[in-house]
Amino acid sequence: MYAIVEMAGQQFKVAKDQKVYVHRLQGEVGSKVTFDNVLLIDDKGNVTIGAPAIEGASVTAQILSHLKGDKVIVFKKKRRKGYIKKNGHRQYLSEIQIESIAASGAKKSVKKESAPKAEVKGEATTDYSSMTVAELKAAAKEQGISGYTSLKKAELIEALTK
Repeated sequence: MYAIVEMAGQQFKVAKDQKVYVHRLQGEVGSKVTFDNVLLIDDKGNVTIGAPAIEGASVTAQILSHLKGDKVIVFKKKRRKGYIKKNGHRQYLSEIQIESIAASGAKKSVKKESAPKAEVKGEATTDYSSMTVAELKAAAKEQGISGYTSLKKAELIEALTK
């Protein structure tokens, strides 16, 4: 089971017992942090996608340590001008360990996705005016109407509604 979670402005793919380095979090070492902005959950091939986040889903983690990342050198130079600037930067990070991924509310979003698809299919078969000429010709071919290739859109709609 894994999840895609937004933590401290960045998105991470996390699994249970995984260690992740994120931007510095507010909290003491050893305290627990809960992230509610879960974008996707995969539970043994059963994928739930949020729009934009999954309601009720959360990821719980424990802060293991606060540290500084590796030094990043920023070097700027303009040739033949004598312009050289050298800067360094070390990002403040927090090391966290994912303890649990709670997927409560995952079933609700699956039901919402499946219901509108059935309604769209029912509307597309009865509303011929919103269909293109190619779609109308395909529908006429399925119903066995002869001479549908030379008919115009209005004539195709009239023939299909009879």
